[in-house]
Amino acid sequence: MQPLQILHPDGTLAAAPPVGRDEARRLFAAMVHARVYDRKATAMQKQGRLATYAPFEGQEAAQIGSAAALRPDDWMVATYRDAAAMWMQGYLWEDLLLGRIGDERGGSPPEGVPVLPPSITVGAHMLHAVGLGWAERLRGEDRIAITYFGDGATSEGDFHEAMNFAAVFTVPVVFLCQNNQYAISMPVSRQTASATIAQKADAYGMPGVLVDGNDVFAVLAATAEAVARARAGEGPTLIEALTYRTGPHTTADDPGRYRSGDEAAAWRERDPIDRLRAHLRAEGAWDEAWEQGILDEAAAAIEAAVARAEALEVWHPREIVDGMYAEPTAPLLRQRDALLRDLGES
Repeated sequence: MQPLQILHPDGTLAAAPPVGRDEARRLFAAMVHARVYDRKATAMQKQGRLATYAPFEGQEAAQIGSAAALRPDDWMVATYRDAAAMWMQGYLWEDLLLGRIGDERGGSPPEGVPVLPPSITVGAHMLHAVGLGWAERLRGEDRIAITYFGDGATSEGDFHEAMNFAAVFTVPVVFLCQNNQYAISMPVSRQTASATIAQKADAYGMPGVLVDGNDVFAVLAATAEAVARARAGEGPTLIEALTYRTGPHTTADDPGRYRSGDEAAAWRERDPIDRLRAHLRAEGAWDEAWEQGILDEAAAAIEAAVARAEALEVWHPREIVDGMYAEPTAPLLRQRDALLRDLGES
């Protein structure tokens, strides 16, 4: 199985792109915004301003391209590494930062944004996406759900349960695997003996699509087709987007212990932003001043998001259970009261 590719690494086209010039420029701007955020968050963690952080640099095309295929009301259920996709669907940068600061208020998306908080538990969130899609089908709505996960999550039982249920009940859900080659330090060759993850779809009776995950046009085209199938009542699709995280698994990780510099350098030659920039330049749709304007806008927006996140007053211990339920349960209230007594505030 050869991966779908529309945009070669040098920016030349292998096939007609799925979008015109203006949309291509919008996708480029979104990927640049995402990278500015990613680098800022990485720097903040090193400064002690975030508890931990999972960088996604190198995976921007897989996230932005797939999210661009959605309607604003479609559900998204993603992971701790999918900030770009979540932002594209309406989640705020400051809320994503709050989660990494350790403030649970970051887990409450803005009103009307159909994006669940980022999942930390590997694989379990896929079941929630299937549930959301199934609920929409039972209600007779044409909203779909998309769920993001890495290659390592395909070794979890939740992956198989979600895939099987979705196929059996024709659930309108898109499974988007960002195969970034490593589950922390475990290479994909140790995760599965299958030639691809996409072919696992055959066992469940759904289409499986292998795509160049650093080609934003190919990801968009594959996701748009899967979304259309789901919305038409034809059930789920598994998409494997071949990509690479150029940084560590998290800021607590040292990738130099398990992969070579030559490998990372080879993947940087396939950088998704460089690839689309080369295409836009050849089309006369890019210049340095335009990109610098995007960088300046992104930096200002993200700095403002950081300021808003860090300006929130820290919750008092008596408030820490308020974000769990509309009405705190008796065990939570007992725990809160015990904490207050320990603090001498009862």
